[in-house]
Amino acid sequence: MKKIFMAILSAVLACGIGVAAVGCGGSKDEIIVVSREDGSGTRSAFIELTGVQSKDADGNKVDNTVKTAETINSTGAVVSYIAKTDKAIGYISYGSLDSTVKAISVDGVAPSVATIKDGSYKISRPFNIAYKAETLESNDLLADFVEYVLSTEGQKIVEEEKYIPLDETESYVTEESFTTKKIVVSGSSSVSPVMKKIIEAYETLNAGKGIDVELQESDSSAGMKDAAKGTSQLGMASRELSDSEKETLTGIVMATDGIAVIVNTANPCGNLTLEQIRQIYVGEKENWADVGVTFEA
Repeated sequence: MKKIFMAILSAVLACGIGVAAVGCGGSKDEIIVVSREDGSGTRSAFIELTGVQSKDADGNKVDNTVKTAETINSTGAVVSYIAKTDKAIGYISYGSLDSTVKAISVDGVAPSVATIKDGSYKISRPFNIAYKAETLESNDLLADFVEYVLSTEGQKIVEEEKYIPLDETESYVTEESFTTKKIVVSGSSSVSPVMKKIIEAYETLNAGKGIDVELQESDSSAGMKDAAKGTSQLGMASRELSDSEKETLTGIVMATDGIAVIVNTANPCGNLTLEQIRQIYVGEKENWADVGVTFEA
């Protein structure tokens, strides 16, 4: 009896210390999965492109992201979390990548403007702007701003911000004045950084005309709802528009973006296959050792 008691005590102590940090039977190298919130265009594109999304027997889309994933509500917050969490993995817009985190290769191909443009980097998606056709027709400021976004000058900013610009553009010509003085642009936190730069350049070009282009950052789905309801005049989505959104809105691709899979700079992982990424995000691979990554003791 004494031996049995001591064996049980040893097991309890083993669960409480050492391996302990992640629970009895766990691993100190457990993968911390980081995802975006429902409604995020980055999440929608990521789960579709990596196979995390599947379809049920009725053909409905199913998001199989593991339920233990940390859900974070903006691109910047994902970067901040990964930068301070050495066992975490997440995904962000390539254009938002900075030196505080590390982008890994996917199937041996690193994300870059060149690899996104030639299609060799597989995780990429469009940046869309969307509006109601009747709003564009009646709002001269909105029509002019959309023209600027798609112009040679607007697309130069897209390229400077590390996104893939449109191939065919025309030079922007400023209007003398505007009947409408203010528009609101709302939606995706992935599109927002480059849109902010575009708005700043546009307002500088049109200084003295009393115009205001307000930027409201949320997520892709919220941006489409805003534009459809008229609470904003232009929505931003970091994904394709859904069929239901297309019934109300006209969408235009303003750029192409890669989705960078990111880890902490101390993480030795440098490459994962697309299938390994899927396995991590659906919970089939729970420890870094399961995908061939070993941390120093």
